[in-house]
Amino acid sequence: MSSTSPRPRSFWDDAVVYQLYVRSFADSDGDGVGDLGGVIGRLEHIAGLGADAIWLNPCYPSPQADHGYDIADYHGVNPEYGSLETFDRLVAEAHDRGLRILMDLVPNHCSDRHPWFAAALAAGPGSPERARFVFRDGRGDEPPNNWQSVFGGPAWTRVTEADGTPGQWYLHLFTREQPDFDWRNPQVLAYFDDVLRFWFDRGVDGFRIDVCHGLVKDAALRDWDPAEGSYNAYSWNRPEVHDIFRRWHALAAGYGPERDLLLVGEVWVPDPADLDRYLRPDELHQAFSFDLLVQPWEARALRAAIGRATARTAVHGAPAAWTLANHDVHRAVTRYGIVRPEPAPASNDAFAALMRPRGEVDADLGERRARAALLLVLALPGSVFLYQGEELGLPEVQDLPDEARQDPVFHRTGGREKGRDGCRVPLPWTADAPAFGFGTGTPWLPQPAWFARYAADVQEKDDKSTLHLYRRAVALRRARGLGRPGPVEWLETGEDAVLAFRRGALVCAVNTGSTPFTAPAAWGEVVLGSAAADGVPGDAAAWFVSEPDGE
Repeated sequence: MSSTSPRPRSFWDDAVVYQLYVRSFADSDGDGVGDLGGVIGRLEHIAGLGADAIWLNPCYPSPQADHGYDIADYHGVNPEYGSLETFDRLVAEAHDRGLRILMDLVPNHCSDRHPWFAAALAAGPGSPERARFVFRDGRGDEPPNNWQSVFGGPAWTRVTEADGTPGQWYLHLFTREQPDFDWRNPQVLAYFDDVLRFWFDRGVDGFRIDVCHGLVKDAALRDWDPAEGSYNAYSWNRPEVHDIFRRWHALAAGYGPERDLLLVGEVWVPDPADLDRYLRPDELHQAFSFDLLVQPWEARALRAAIGRATARTAVHGAPAAWTLANHDVHRAVTRYGIVRPEPAPASNDAFAALMRPRGEVDADLGERRARAALLLVLALPGSVFLYQGEELGLPEVQDLPDEARQDPVFHRTGGREKGRDGCRVPLPWTADAPAFGFGTGTPWLPQPAWFARYAADVQEKDDKSTLHLYRRAVALRRARGLGRPGPVEWLETGEDAVLAFRRGALVCAVNTGSTPFTAPAAWGEVVLGSAAADGVPGDAAAWFVSEPDGE
């Protein structure tokens, strides 16, 4: 299958999207929790980076069992974060600055406080209310099957019926507070049609869709053979999910071309080629290229991942959605800075070891590599999603005290897996202010003292800081049209540790080794480098231009 006709240009063809974890971005009311007012107050920071859009992690009403990914009401805003009126103001002020707003859609599961689930518990076995979720009788005193939760432990919880007796079991691929919807039920389909319309009608420009690959389960709920690994093909990546995305694609298209609405999927699959089915012309507009995110700092591995993603774009016409960090993975500085790896603990999450590797970290080395990786990803065609705090070069906070940790991954595994709190610690804005300028209250996760040297105000004064590098790189990416559709022309370097490719008149070279690399004179002059040195030193990247006035 190949793309036979040109697709109209969309903003996501080459957008830079700033991923914003609301809870940890900025606190405007002093309660220690980030909020939409804090986002509004810091919009200039995002616009100043050169971003085109903001992706908000879930800000719906939620008991916060999984910090917003357990949603009690899909049509509102969590009171901790503000109100619908605050949200509308954020959309308006963002649009005034040329920033689009993407929301996080969480369709695999809701909160156990959602009115539907409360009704399901009250209604009892065999009821239409329970049919909206995956309720089943057990095998005696055992769950209906052997499926495991991604966050640790069984994927089933047994309820107590109205008469006080042990009753049916419900499925939750994540925490017990997150019951899975049954997407074979037409009421669920209709409900989410309404959710999408509700937010599109408020001016939202698209959705990042959580756990795209998990919505539909094996109809027979068959046991999964553990010998096959931790990626359960009966619970993930079922063929029926594609009917849902075709439905949503049509819904978004119904708003007309002037709205330019985006559906981008979080799709974790063992074989990157499996992404192809999600990117057919009538399904998702994009899916994240996690293949690049999980690669080691090796030229050959990085090149291969880029090649797989760009080949997919050539087939389907769907621009790649690149990212090197998000709210679920260790920060890039820490991942790239591991110098003595440690074995990963056993996990129900097939990708945990790749997303959150362990080992001794050299933060300075990691920051050099993360800066180089930024130039790599910003030179590629497609859109780029930047996670908050990466522009400050923040490492993962790995030494949070156990009593401060809130991630259910930590608690459900008995501390075996540290979880995701370390990349969610509230941002440092001002080195000498309380809570580093995050807000006036005590932050919901403790900030380490060493955050001071990464604070935004410190980096503003340093022309060589990571913050300034981000601004220059995004600006030059736009000026050179690097994100626009087009080929990635690989260049021979004669060095196994160095990869290089041409995008129009610009060459991006990345040195993953320790020996400096001297570029051919034909590549032109360095217009931006990740390191303050000539050429391409070890663990660095540079952009060369042979035509000073552009392509």
